[in-house]
Amino acid sequence: MLNGMLGRKIGMTQIFEEDGTAIPVTVVQAGPVTVIQKKTEERDGYSSVQVGFEDLNPRKINKPLAGHFKDQKPKTFLREFSADDISQIEVGQVFNSSIFEEGEEVAVTGTSKGKGFAGTMKRHNFGGQPATHGHRGHRRTGSIGQCATPARVFKGKKMPGQYGNATVTVSGLRVVRILPDQNLVLLKGAVPGRNGGVVTLKKASH
Repeated sequence: MLNGMLGRKIGMTQIFEEDGTAIPVTVVQAGPVTVIQKKTEERDGYSSVQVGFEDLNPRKINKPLAGHFKDQKPKTFLREFSADDISQIEVGQVFNSSIFEEGEEVAVTGTSKGKGFAGTMKRHNFGGQPATHGHRGHRRTGSIGQCATPARVFKGKKMPGQYGNATVTVSGLRVVRILPDQNLVLLKGAVPGRNGGVVTLKKASH
């Protein structure tokens, strides 16, 4: 069995339990993915399964891609996942949301929403400077360095810059419900990224 899946974030909604409790969930289209290649200890030095998600535009297929996919239909996104028993998996095999079970936890990785260039108050939650008594800084960064020693700004200093558009992983999201007919997985909580963004789901134990 494959221990991960590629999918697309559909959006958020809520479902209700039998006692009327509302659960906020994120709807993710999990797969289907096709096995493109098997990596083995003997040949590659490690064991994993490479899968492809969503068909690739035929105009974007060059000779190297055509050679890699061979008899398989070229895919837009490729990822590698571990498997419980790689010998039981064959190239061309298709996996979908059925690899998950209701109640288990998964880790979801996606690209967070890009928010452009931001200052330190928005980007790092700085408190800002006083608003009255003659202060002119207000939302400015303030002092960033030292005196003559060491006479430089340390790397990693929290400064203004690009906010968002980074790879984010959220762990411990519980699978509340699976809709196999539509390949949909409902996860309790929020998933990083915009609606329609590609996400990676991995089982918590792997």
